Amino acid sequence: MITPVTNPPERNIMHWQDRRERFRTQLNSDSCVYPASVYDPISARIAEELGFEVGMFAGSIASLTVLGDPDHIVLTLSEFAEQAYRICRAGELPLLVDADHGYGNALNVKRTVEELETAGVAALSIEDTELPRSYASGGKTSLISIEEGTGKMRAAVAGRQDPNLVIAARTSAVKVTGLEDTIARIEAYQDTGVDAIFLIGISEKQQLDAISKACKLPIILGGARAAVKNLDYLSSMGVRICLQGHQPIMAAIQATYTTLKALHQGIKPSDLEGVADSELVKRLSRVDDYERWINDFLE
Repeated sequence: MITPVTNPPERNIMHWQDRRERFRTQLNSDSCVYPASVYDPISARIAEELGFEVGMFAGSIASLTVLGDPDHIVLTLSEFAEQAYRICRAGELPLLVDADHGYGNALNVKRTVEELETAGVAALSIEDTELPRSYASGGKTSLISIEEGTGKMRAAVAGRQDPNLVIAARTSAVKVTGLEDTIARIEAYQDTGVDAIFLIGISEKQQLDAISKACKLPIILGGARAAVKNLDYLSSMGVRICLQGHQPIMAAIQATYTTLKALHQGIKPSDLEGVADSELVKRLSRVDDYERWINDFLE
């Protein structure tokens, strides 16, 4: 279990080793944890303060945060990396990011790893989904071949300079092409040098039972059904991180909408409910640190 570092007063924001080591500690442990879905510096600080071991920054959430757009792969690598960096520099939370398909072919994947490593992430996933949506696909999800996927995973490993950076090979094959193809992809990807297998769409224990027998690496789950979401069971199957969804940003969107609607309808600011008090905002924005720096450097 990772012990989170809470609000260190002095730190070198370009030194990412500690959080990467803590992420690997979780990956190499015997237990599974639920990560905090984060989307900006404040949400990451909240997660860290509450004691979450890992943060998760998804591509779909990045698209909402940066562009206000749905997840149709219109976000650029630079936009994604910049937001990831803002989150990483805000604290010490080990951050797992969803790097989608690596923004192109295997060469683009290598570049993606280089940029996200520089941004300070502790871990990233590269998936084998055919992205962006192709012409006349009808919205149907397709996967690239195992051979092309293997090339992408090898390129991701080649792009890594810090050996502590975790690279996860991600596939949604279990809900697209079936269990047999999923296992074939796992067996191919786990020999490329990646550190974990990231699976999307597990719905039954029988699927995870079969996958666990074939997988030699730690497993990360996303989009898993409630039937498998038991931490003791997941731990026994080699799952070390299991996503729960991205409720925090959805709650933030609803709260902002409700607050602005109330103000537009004439509700007095003093009558609003659910507004963060000044002490919480001061703590999360580290007012005390800035007051000290002002006294040290300006007074």
